[in-house]
Amino acid sequence: MSIGNSPEDDRNVPADDRDSIGRVLQQGRVAAGLTVEDVSASTRVRIPIVHAIEEDDFSRCGGDVYARGHIRTLARAVGLDPAPLVDQYDAEHGGRPAPTPAAPLFEAERIRPEPRRPNWTAAMVAAIVAVVGFAGFTMFSGNDASSGSGTVAEGPAPVKNPVKPKPTKPADPKPVPSESAIAAVPKDKVTVKLTATDDKSWISAKAHDGKLLFDGLLLKGDSKTFQDDERIDLILGNAGPIELYVNGKKVAQKFESGQVERLSYTKGDPEAG
Repeated sequence: MSIGNSPEDDRNVPADDRDSIGRVLQQGRVAAGLTVEDVSASTRVRIPIVHAIEEDDFSRCGGDVYARGHIRTLARAVGLDPAPLVDQYDAEHGGRPAPTPAAPLFEAERIRPEPRRPNWTAAMVAAIVAVVGFAGFTMFSGNDASSGSGTVAEGPAPVKNPVKPKPTKPADPKPVPSESAIAAVPKDKVTVKLTATDDKSWISAKAHDGKLLFDGLLLKGDSKTFQDDERIDLILGNAGPIELYVNGKKVAQKFESGQVERLSYTKGDPEAG
């Protein structure tokens, strides 16, 4: 299917001769002068999912309903008509599911819940607790009154030579945290801090067991800190604006804007994997 054809023209083109949905979306994005990062930022569809759809892999969409929604969103973002692409998806994936009949929904509304019967057991327990609490309060109040009846209140004895309080010395100002304070991180863990200095960047962070700690955009000026017992694996979609602190020490390595970096850090001095 060419990008400029109308839906009527698509019906006359054999299915084997049409371009795939992912290829049409990719060509439309390139023709619009957009990158995958631009499309992801404008549609809120994550970068890995945009890549997968352009490769005709819809397994990461989470189902047919979400796949159709992503196709519509990406098509509009690159200036394409989404209707032919959605029709092509339905034709290649078993068609659109039949709508749910509305009759059972209305029948469910006619069901009236049965009135609740009073819970006499709970009421009896509450009454017993109230009686016991009142009796205990009365008993303790009587003991306090009897013990205090023979006590004579006395005023404080006068002080002959009162001592004047010494003037207090103003507290020393608290020191401003320096870079050495940042380095005070747990030695038995690996700690990674990322800051987007002058531009946004897509990042992905995983623990040593493969658990996903974060996957998304880090906007300009934002910071993220990750910690694990053994190792942290990073993917930086736009590594240029990222400032890295690993285990309290700044990583001196400089990355280029638009560069994709895959890094791994463990305990101790920063070592790029």
